[in-house]
Amino acid sequence: MSAASDDEDHQIGYQALPRGVPVVTADGVKLGVVHRVQDNAREHIFDGIVVKTDSGRVFVDAPEVARITLRQVTLNIDFAEASLLPEHRGKLGAMETNLKRSGRRWKRRLGG
Repeated sequence: MSAASDDEDHQIGYQALPRGVPVVTADGVKLGVVHRVQDNAREHIFDGIVVKTDSGRVFVDAPEVARITLRQVTLNIDFAEASLLPEHRGKLGAMETNLKRSGRRWKRRLGG
């Protein structure tokens, strides 16, 4: 293995993750490629990644990301679980996903 390959296998921070890196499930199935990293820039908190798949874009929440390298993102969920990930529809879609996860309390606060 060359030095460049060794460097690509080292874990990197989410801020350094480039678009187009393959995203692989825990059972080794390629889900798609990184479309965009989502974070709370003001608080420096990794929110997750938007993955471009053959059937559209899905949002992978940060706790479902096991490892990030320059060569691939590895999830800690298998392909069956990944197939249930929510479709990503831009910022509004991410907000809707977060509301569903937060429960009715947030919906009431926001008038929904």
